[in-house]
Amino acid sequence: MTENASMRRAVKPLDLPGFADWLVERGLRGLPLDEQVDGFCRRVVDAGFAARRFNMSLGTLHPRHGARSYLWRPSGLETEEFARRRSEEQLQGYYASPIYYLRRSGETELRRRLDAGAQLDFPVLADLRDAGMTDYAARIVRFDSSSPKPEGSGALDVLDRRDALQGIFFSCATDAPGGFDEGHLAQVNAALPYLALAVKSRSMFDVASTLLETYLGADAGQRVLTGEIDRHSVHSINAVIWLCDLRGFSAVANRVQQQELVEILDTYLELMARPVIDNRGQILKFMGDGFLATFDLSQRDHRDVCVDAVKAASQLVETFPRLNAERRETGKSTLDFGVGMHLGEVVYGNIGAAERLDFTVVGSAVNEASRIEGMCRPLQRKVLMSNTFYEAAETCHGRMISLGFHALRGIREPRELFTIANA
Repeated sequence: MTENASMRRAVKPLDLPGFADWLVERGLRGLPLDEQVDGFCRRVVDAGFAARRFNMSLGTLHPRHGARSYLWRPSGLETEEFARRRSEEQLQGYYASPIYYLRRSGETELRRRLDAGAQLDFPVLADLRDAGMTDYAARIVRFDSSSPKPEGSGALDVLDRRDALQGIFFSCATDAPGGFDEGHLAQVNAALPYLALAVKSRSMFDVASTLLETYLGADAGQRVLTGEIDRHSVHSINAVIWLCDLRGFSAVANRVQQQELVEILDTYLELMARPVIDNRGQILKFMGDGFLATFDLSQRDHRDVCVDAVKAASQLVETFPRLNAERRETGKSTLDFGVGMHLGEVVYGNIGAAERLDFTVVGSAVNEASRIEGMCRPLQRKVLMSNTFYEAAETCHGRMISLGFHALRGIREPRELFTIANA
């Protein structure tokens, strides 16, 4: 027996009493994933595990991100989010990674020595060896052992959607002479299913929160997630009601192909939505070529909220001409927009059938906002606001112009309408 082999056999087991219970307890507490990964890595390293680099990656359901990766070194934890639609360059890197190999092959573990003459069949291994690492180990812990396996790279996009919540990828590397101690590596390996369980517990909550926020809005999604799911869960709030739609969409829809139509709609709805979101508004629902949003008055001074709403409208007035100019230069279809704003009390909460609810706002203030928005075309204005909104937006009066009194369909008395300069 060599001296090195004898030394490796003599290494004491990692001191990890109650480690599995500790991981499960942290999962039950719902600690954020970065805390869970950091705690796991620090505890095994403090117990004597010779790793100098850990990586945990898992898929997610997010409109912009397809996966998250947590890279831990003794200096700290780094988190990186990967785009759902990867570029060709990113895809090629993914195809050449250990995680893709394990997912494609159906294997669960991979081990590579990184000393001279080692099999460096993945680019990351050469990088690790150049950084002084001597050993690398990786494992996939699947949440569902029956999850589908891809057949070639053509199945990658389908696999990413199906496997988004199907398990975690975990890897570690060491710079210790001779690599990882086999007993230590086995202990860490045995603990990984408990980490995966804790991660799954929290990631499911994060996914639910993300999906609800994506489809309902930040505040509405949080309310549903915390239990406001009964049809009678409604209450009154005062809010700025914002209704907008695209001008010319129907004509464009009649002459372009479906794929182009989706591109046009996504481009313009993103342009309309961004100022609302950036100025603390909440989009409650998209309705064809427009959407309904609110600026809540219950948490801040109404004058500040109105300033945000006017700022959002002003940004639309500035950005639409620039986008349309760019699109015309490339021969693409262009659209315009209309925004109607009102202020009042609305019913906010679950509306609908017993088994199909919509978390939204209803009331006469919403109806009036809709009628005001409908006047944008006949008055040839992009932004219209009610007298009620004008009175509340005291600090914006210098930017607002009266257009006189106008009859609104379904509203008993004519209403004075306002617009903003250059709109």
